[in-house]
Amino acid sequence: MNRHHAFTNGYAANKKHDDEVYRPYSDRADLENKYIWGMNDLVEDEKTEAAFGRRFEPRRKALNSRSRLIRLGLIALGTIACIIYIIFPSILRGSFSSNPASSLEQSDIETLRYYDLEDAQGSSVGWHREERVLLCTPLRDAAPHLPMFFAHLRNFTYPHRLIDLAFLVSDSKDNTEELLSQMLEAQQADPDPLQHYGEISVIHKDFGQAVSQDFESRHGFAAQAGRRKLMAQARNWLLSAALRPYHSWVYWRDADVETCPFTIIEDLMRHDKDITVPNIWRPLPDWLGGEQPYDLNSWQESETAIALADTLDEDAVIVEGYAEYATWRPHLAYLRDPYGDPDVEMELDGVGGVSILAKARVFRAGVHFPAFSFERHAETEGFGKMARRMGFSVIGLPHYTVWHLYEPSVDDIRHMEEMEAEKREREKQEKENALVAKKIQDEFQPVDSQWEADKQAIAGGGVDKSNPKAEVKEDMRKKESVRKVNTHKEDTDGKAAGKEVEDRKGADVKDQKPAAAPGRGEGRRLASGDTKRTHAQEQEDDDE
Repeated sequence: MNRHHAFTNGYAANKKHDDEVYRPYSDRADLENKYIWGMNDLVEDEKTEAAFGRRFEPRRKALNSRSRLIRLGLIALGTIACIIYIIFPSILRGSFSSNPASSLEQSDIETLRYYDLEDAQGSSVGWHREERVLLCTPLRDAAPHLPMFFAHLRNFTYPHRLIDLAFLVSDSKDNTEELLSQMLEAQQADPDPLQHYGEISVIHKDFGQAVSQDFESRHGFAAQAGRRKLMAQARNWLLSAALRPYHSWVYWRDADVETCPFTIIEDLMRHDKDITVPNIWRPLPDWLGGEQPYDLNSWQESETAIALADTLDEDAVIVEGYAEYATWRPHLAYLRDPYGDPDVEMELDGVGGVSILAKARVFRAGVHFPAFSFERHAETEGFGKMARRMGFSVIGLPHYTVWHLYEPSVDDIRHMEEMEAEKREREKQEKENALVAKKIQDEFQPVDSQWEADKQAIAGGGVDKSNPKAEVKEDMRKKESVRKVNTHKEDTDGKAAGKEVEDRKGADVKDQKPAAAPGRGEGRRLASGDTKRTHAQEQEDDDE
């Protein structure tokens, strides 16, 4: 029989076993019994822990605990930091990262440089964000074009201190390198500090380019594939040697550009595309039409060109503007409208190399100018196709025009020589005609003034009697006129008398009657008598 401890009031005292089943009491129940009855536990009365001697106190709320407050504070700080990073990422980036200048100040190693390439991604307002531009120009026998090129450099509106210059001189036979050094020194020594550029690199590297620089050789079809592959090597060498981690943009520019907007870097940058090119035209003489599209390497791909590429050898290079390769591609140059919006964009697959603005991250990602046949294209056209293949944006501006220098072909030169010969012959003939006219004018004095004087005298009806000199002149004029008239009448009367004598001779001969022919003196007397009568008549007319 189970025995249970009990109090005198009938309540059970800490029942430990019931029907041979052990059910331990909870600590809460023991504490309540101790507090209510003031008695120790009957079973665990030998416990000596000090906790059983304290009075029962309810547990404090978790919110009031110090550890919970600390945890909540840390969570709140983390949440605020995440919100600030999402809304203002540049704040935390600037606090946890350092630029090259700050790293130099904090580091004790003088040769240590730190660059964050996230700061060199390129934006549409690079001039406001102090983004640096690398201007690359390959040169070969370019001495005649350097003065014009440096005139454009002086006129750029993009801050010159944010532009670094890089030149590659290759396979030149003239003084390109010497003249380039002189003009760079003059540019950097300009009294205006705004004209000074940033870092300048001049690189010399020959590639064995044998194609001449004249128009016919450079643009001949047979030379295109090999020439463009060597040009691609030159561009890659120049870029790899000059590109720095702090460059955000790369601007490729030919030296033989004649006319270009001063704001071209900002204009192309505002589109915020990975690769942007303008439309390239060239001026022509009036007898050739005045203007002409120049760069046909900026185009959109066509199905005809894709089919053509499949039929060519893997090392072949398709070039535009030649009858050998009829691609039927839409060309950027032929879409130009002189009055169109210059900000209109056109997606491209191939680009020309006269003027290219590209973000530096495009080259850092691996895009380059292929010096081999990449999808049957090389150099700048292959560069455009490679960029599109890697997912970069490539656009052209059909109504934004840059004018290339006019280079006459062999036929143009021959035609100009013929025109010059015709011009010289025409000028010679005009000179001879002028000499003949002058000689005639010198030999024959004009009588217009005398005619005008006679007309005025006739219209006036006389002379001023109060002016003796005018009266004398008028008398002399009348006498001269009478003399001329009399002389004319003498000649006329003499001829008439001679004719009368001849008629009489003929009559005498016909009638066979000899008669004395009037002598020469008689004819003279007759003429003299007529003259005297004429003078008398004139005198009577004057008296009247």
